[in-house]
Amino acid sequence: MIDRILSRAVGNSKKSALLLGPRQTGKSTLVKSLKPDLSINLADEIIYLNHAQDFSLLRSLIERSHAKRIFIDEVQRIPELLNTVQALIDESSGLKFYLTGSSARKLKKGGANLLPGRVINYSMGPLTLKELNYSFKKEDLIYGYLPGIYNSETIKEKSDLLSSYSSSYLKEEIKAESLVRDVPSFARFLEVIPQSVTFFIDYSKLAKSAKVSRHQISRFFEIFEDTMIGTRIFSDPLMTEKYDLIKHPQFYFFDVGVYNGLQNSFDLSPERLGILCEQTAFQQLFHTAHALQKNIQISTFRTRGGVEIDFWVKLESKDYAIEVKATDKIIDDDLRHLALLKKQEPQAQFYLFHFGKAEVKKGGIWCLPIGTGLKEMGL
Repeated sequence: MIDRILSRAVGNSKKSALLLGPRQTGKSTLVKSLKPDLSINLADEIIYLNHAQDFSLLRSLIERSHAKRIFIDEVQRIPELLNTVQALIDESSGLKFYLTGSSARKLKKGGANLLPGRVINYSMGPLTLKELNYSFKKEDLIYGYLPGIYNSETIKEKSDLLSSYSSSYLKEEIKAESLVRDVPSFARFLEVIPQSVTFFIDYSKLAKSAKVSRHQISRFFEIFEDTMIGTRIFSDPLMTEKYDLIKHPQFYFFDVGVYNGLQNSFDLSPERLGILCEQTAFQQLFHTAHALQKNIQISTFRTRGGVEIDFWVKLESKDYAIEVKATDKIIDDDLRHLALLKKQEPQAQFYLFHFGKAEVKKGGIWCLPIGTGLKEMGL
């Protein structure tokens, strides 16, 4: 098993843990490695029905087994159980709960308060380059970083699993969780949203393409974010005022392999390569920071005059401007916008991250392989 960053934080903490993340990111595997005394898998329909019909069953099982460390998987299926968990934690300081879930939306909808002060919330995504000793392979741009798929032995198995994940989870399970009422509209949204990845989103145009209302488009994005399938990023308010930035958001999936699976496209054609590299750079920045429990804000940056960089990042107390390129064959024009902004923001650190091997410095800006760049940022 690949050692996950969060396993140390969750295992060493004296507090109970609520671990949220999309399916197949390794939440259950991580908790099982901590060897809990009692495991309750609410994905199992019989177990789910037993607990849904009798909220006191959890307390009875703990008392009968004398368990001290309790694992409840897919807790969003019965949000009301968190009330019992809260009571048990308050009654006994010796109990530690490991709670996992794949939908913050279901928890909120069920009235769960996520147990502030009693449970530490963690966000778990796909594998990070830090967890892989910064080893990058070109095929990672195709099949991504979901642990089970990353460790699959054959290319066919990887592509089959990703296609299945995209169809069964993104469509069927979101529908089964009653997160959408208008399933045909959501299906059309799923068909067009991959075309928007890395681009500035015009809600009206996207609604027209998907043949849904603008209001539905906003709600579908919220569902993606609450189920942690994707993230919108916006311009930084202070930078927007200072530079008159475009306020349209950009959207990224939580994993590049899932993005490819949704499109059922597993190639590195020139017209796709830039998008795949930018998507991968975003998810590595986002998920590594969250795994390390560092505060991160990733923002868009494009002035109305056309000056654009891929990411303006606030990581803890530092500012970073990052451009992403597929190749290490860097020309001066690739750094033009970074150089312009560098004169205005001397306190920030400026990088070009690429997916080659060379480390070069041009015009005072380091152009680094993605893994080396992340290391430089402490990620």
